[in-house]
Amino acid sequence: MTFESLPSDFFHLEASLSPVELDKLMELRTYLETEIKPVINDHWDRAEFPKALVKGLADTKLIGMAWPETEPFPTTAVFRGWVALELARIDASVATYVGVQNGLAMGSLGVCGSDEQRAYWLPKMNTGEIVGSFGLTEPLSGSDSAQGLRTTATREGDEWVLNGSKRWIGNATWADICVIWAKDTTDGQVKGFIVPTNTPGYVATKIERKQSLRIVQNADITLTDVRVPEANRLQKANSFADTATVLRLTRAEVAWAAVGIAVGAYEAALAYAKERIQFGKPIASHQMVQDLLVKSLGNITSSLSLVLETSRMQDAGKMKDEHAALAKAVATARMRESVAWCREILGGNGIVLDYDVARFFADAEAIYSYEGTREMNTLIVGRAITGHAAFV
Repeated sequence: MTFESLPSDFFHLEASLSPVELDKLMELRTYLETEIKPVINDHWDRAEFPKALVKGLADTKLIGMAWPETEPFPTTAVFRGWVALELARIDASVATYVGVQNGLAMGSLGVCGSDEQRAYWLPKMNTGEIVGSFGLTEPLSGSDSAQGLRTTATREGDEWVLNGSKRWIGNATWADICVIWAKDTTDGQVKGFIVPTNTPGYVATKIERKQSLRIVQNADITLTDVRVPEANRLQKANSFADTATVLRLTRAEVAWAAVGIAVGAYEAALAYAKERIQFGKPIASHQMVQDLLVKSLGNITSSLSLVLETSRMQDAGKMKDEHAALAKAVATARMRESVAWCREILGGNGIVLDYDVARFFADAEAIYSYEGTREMNTLIVGRAITGHAAFV
């Protein structure tokens, strides 16, 4: 399969990947464009996740790439970033499903699970046999999860009893398991638990009437005396610092996804501008339209350089919280700006789902806020550069 750079990859940065990586990326691109893109707007309109595509996504062998138990070949954070971009370029909700399954749920097991837990769960999640979710945020705790978790875990013999509530949990209405983060009532530390969603006392209710990431099945979860065996406690999750390790790794990929959303909107706007005739010629020939396109491309290019270097640091073992935070804050801010310009290019058609840009425009708002708001990521970077924490 012949590799072709994306039109938005103006400096052909993607071409630096290995031949094996480029082949896999082209396979993924072909699958996404032929199987997902044609059906995605209808699913977005109905706020339904295309569950029939779970197996197809698993068959790409690009879920679980970061872990020895499930990697199709040795991969880098750079390559995994390009995968996140390709997914989001077609649809942010599908990218979010993969991000939750691959990054948050499998990531929790990969980072915090014992060898036995990894060996049991990761292969099943890799194939899509088991779909996971990640239960951290709560009705009264989001940005302050490090200190504000109210969900509790109490040890009783060989079991733990979980009580509390979670909110905005992706995949949770149909997932097979949820990684629940709860505060140990004995030592006050945050611990992680693998909770099968059919466990008595576990109830997930879909959050309705969303206007962003409509395909993602977010849920409110209530936990009432949910009993979890000690064998399902993540054996290497002993404090929120371990949770933060998972978030740091996924935050960088969310930054890549933000670039992908901007790319998707830009490509749709560019194609429209070349076809739309006004004043007897394509609007792409008008100066003000070209200005918006070039500004969008500039944002994409600068953000791409930022996330690329962030992932290179991750591969070298040098990425810290502040690096992932800056990448996420900047890339999502530039994404938000770019999708607005792209919507502007389409005029009235920019709010019609059939032209794709409206979906990217709406979905960008959720990406801008989740995995750490711009403000919280700014404070993480601010602490690193000044030596002073300004969170409260």
